[in-house]
Amino acid sequence: MNVVVIFDIGKTNKKAFIFDEDYRIVWQKSTNFPETADEDGDACEDVDLLTKWVLACWDEAKSQKGYTIKAVNFSTYGASMVHIGADGEVLTPLYNYLKSYPEKLKEKFYQKYGGEEAFAMISASPVLGSLNSGMQIFRIKEERPALFDRINHSLHLPQYLSFLFTGQYYADHTSIGCHTNLWDFTKMKYHEWVTNEKIVNKLPVLRSAEESIQLSDGIAAGAGLHDSSSALIPYLINFKEPFLLISTGTWSISLNPFNATPLTFEEIQYDCLCYLDYKAKPVKAARLFAGNEHEIQTKRLADHFQVPADYYKNVAYDKTLIDALKEERNDVAVDKYQILQESAFKNRALAQFQTYEIAYHQLLLDIINQQIISTELVIYNSPVQKIFVDGGFSKNPIFMNLLAESFPELEVYAASVAQASSLGAALAIHKDWNTKPIANNLIDLKFYRHL
Repeated sequence: MNVVVIFDIGKTNKKAFIFDEDYRIVWQKSTNFPETADEDGDACEDVDLLTKWVLACWDEAKSQKGYTIKAVNFSTYGASMVHIGADGEVLTPLYNYLKSYPEKLKEKFYQKYGGEEAFAMISASPVLGSLNSGMQIFRIKEERPALFDRINHSLHLPQYLSFLFTGQYYADHTSIGCHTNLWDFTKMKYHEWVTNEKIVNKLPVLRSAEESIQLSDGIAAGAGLHDSSSALIPYLINFKEPFLLISTGTWSISLNPFNATPLTFEEIQYDCLCYLDYKAKPVKAARLFAGNEHEIQTKRLADHFQVPADYYKNVAYDKTLIDALKEERNDVAVDKYQILQESAFKNRALAQFQTYEIAYHQLLLDIINQQIISTELVIYNSPVQKIFVDGGFSKNPIFMNLLAESFPELEVYAASVAQASSLGAALAIHKDWNTKPIANNLIDLKFYRHL
């Protein structure tokens, strides 16, 4: 049986899968391990531990009986870079994209390159500090020039994993195009600052996500993809009519591949940006830290009501309760920007709620209030007819019913895809390992009707 091995590396969960030619998962392994600290004491991914785990998983996958591994590919979280020296040695920690960024250095950069507003318009990315991964390289250049000189290759995390297998250095559009500050979306090439600061010499040649590299044993290795863009691939392949995908996890990202209008500065201020898809086409997107907020607030609820942390999974959608909460609704935040910045639930006193169920419905109302604003930013003036939701919130009946109620003119579906970002990574190199045509039933949909 011909198969592909996919490594799917999230911030918390690290997973490896074997897919057969019908894209069924026939083997899987997962783990999570503690973070380490960088030289400033800030928490970060343990790149050595990650490397060892990936290589050990590869050996285990190859030892599975009855399978012929034809290919391997990689999907990982974005905005994270591995800097490599001349001998292939990793020179720095894998810095956390939430690491604070020096304000003076940020001011120096944007003053040099046209100011925050003009630069953000060209790079199609909000000003995000370390989450703009190009700024991580700039920081090393400015603060540690001797280290910068030792760097031969700066790889985003998916391409680092590919390097472990191929020994070759590549960049890919989905990683370079995810709010890195490295890409000029008006010229569709690296931004001029990348050349001016001699950073372009550290960035390897761009390779198409659909091209693989042949290993010595004939196995095809992909160059890797950013996980949000990878998760979009099954939808782009399966659906041709205009749609929007809300990919939910730690972030809730509204991705609209059918909105080609240039970003406005107002949209950028509301955390809109453009990604590049696996064919290097721009995808307008809006980000919301909704999954993170849900995790924080459900822990708070669990502590207050003395229930298990995952008690929310037992809470059924109650429209009567929603209607009652809407009637007495008293939002803490009324400004659109303020609403997007933080959920109103953060400032609600839990003592006002008689039960966990009432409080949890209010939490979801507050998150949906944010989600409506975020999603509308990228739906506006585009021909979208359907909204698909995948990831954690797609399994949440309260979230899904509230979303359908919020967009009555659109068809709203919970989409169930077996590991969407992993599947996308497998589909990207389909022609290099799979002799069968791609099936049209890879995505299970559940329609949520507006009541």
